[in-house]
Amino acid sequence: MSTNRTMPRRRARLALAAAITATVALSAPVSQAAQTPAEKPTPGAPGLGDPMFPLDGNGGYQVERYYLDFDWQAPKTPFEATTIKARSTQALSRFNLDFGGNTLHKVTVDGSAAAASREGDELTVTPKAPIAKGRSFTVKVTYTADPTQTRHRDDAIEDYGWIPTPDGTVVYPQPNGARLIFPANDHPSQRAPITFRITTPADRTAVANGKLVSRAERPDGRVRWTYDSEQPLSTQLVQLAVGKFQLVDGEGPGGIPLRDVVPDALVEPTAAYRKLTPDHLKWLQDKLGPYPFNRYGLLVGDTDLGVALETQTLSLVPKADLLGTKVDAERNMVHELTHQWFGDSVALDSWSDLWLSEGHARFYEREYSEQHGGDSFEAAMKTAYQAHDQWRRDYGAPAEPTEPNLFKRMRYDGSALVLYALREKVGDTTFQKIERAWVSGFKGRTASTRQFVDLASKVAGEDLEGFLHPWLYGSRTPPMPGHPDWVVDPAA
Repeated sequence: MSTNRTMPRRRARLALAAAITATVALSAPVSQAAQTPAEKPTPGAPGLGDPMFPLDGNGGYQVERYYLDFDWQAPKTPFEATTIKARSTQALSRFNLDFGGNTLHKVTVDGSAAAASREGDELTVTPKAPIAKGRSFTVKVTYTADPTQTRHRDDAIEDYGWIPTPDGTVVYPQPNGARLIFPANDHPSQRAPITFRITTPADRTAVANGKLVSRAERPDGRVRWTYDSEQPLSTQLVQLAVGKFQLVDGEGPGGIPLRDVVPDALVEPTAAYRKLTPDHLKWLQDKLGPYPFNRYGLLVGDTDLGVALETQTLSLVPKADLLGTKVDAERNMVHELTHQWFGDSVALDSWSDLWLSEGHARFYEREYSEQHGGDSFEAAMKTAYQAHDQWRRDYGAPAEPTEPNLFKRMRYDGSALVLYALREKVGDTTFQKIERAWVSGFKGRTASTRQFVDLASKVAGEDLEGFLHPWLYGSRTPPMPGHPDWVVDPAA
């Protein structure tokens, strides 16, 4: 995620009715299961205990696939939604979904009415009969949502959730706004593939993460768009948008399919910068190795949104970013593309690991920019070093954020500085080996700060715990290797 200026946002009202379905696969053959004493059903945990958001995510099941069905009509018109296929990890007397900002109508489990209660963002579902461990179950939730509902953070995120556009909507789910769109297991470590089925009027286009599987015209003149994410993704990386778009196809290095999604009036004004994506892909692949997904593209946001977002395989970039200077446009484009490796393919184990995602995106963004007409990378890091003790005091150490300060400066330039220090410590050749080992070894998986330190030590052939721990967790900024003249401003 990268930031731009903030401006007032248009608002339009739009209602949503949705359904969620969950199917659980058998965890063992029946003959084996029959030899195991029945497990007493207990409630699934209402949260995963993340230090930033303790109630985000849920225990007792794993989502295997989301099926999101949206029958998009027009502003102020209800439309149908969602499905989940899951696998239980315990015998469940009840379980939770993260669900906020919507009016609940009905919940069923295996076709039978289920009891449902809500407290805050927790939707607690109690089925008519307990769910045995490893048994299949289907959950269907019908609700109405107002996709003008947003939430606000006093950091780089600003507003998040549903973001209205002049003729439709885009979504901004980071950090935990997916629950405003559909009931979910809403934590970055909880990944699942998604099938999107979005029906629109004939004059609108629907887009989502991944591959367009089909576009089917219906007898009533409406169009049904089906997308498959192809790879699992975290709920904070979901994108679905409806509007008067053009789909602009292209090709990246090695034949990577490219698909930009652009409002009609912005196709030509943004074309010159959008055509730079193949160059960005080549530059990053030279650094990091193969691009981790099957396709990529930009969704140009026709909003006053001041931030860009790394929604998986389809980065959301505000129109202002693509109508300004080339240096600024490329910084944000490279930032969000870098996230496809760091944060998307290698997902966060907890929100405390955000420095790994935003720090890497800022690191490569600044390195690329210096080589293509932007400011000096070293000068930017020296400035960050000078302020680092103050950022530690105000925002928490890089890997030890506080919830209100999660997306403040420390997670961007402050975290890129940790990577800069590591490169100065081990040398550029070893640093590049660490980076490639990280994105290849943890491709398609979640990973933590502890795992990064361990891998870096293994690749470097030396124990880097003593070096990295003060950088990541200390209250004072350590000396910068190779730069004894760099000075940190004291924090009061």
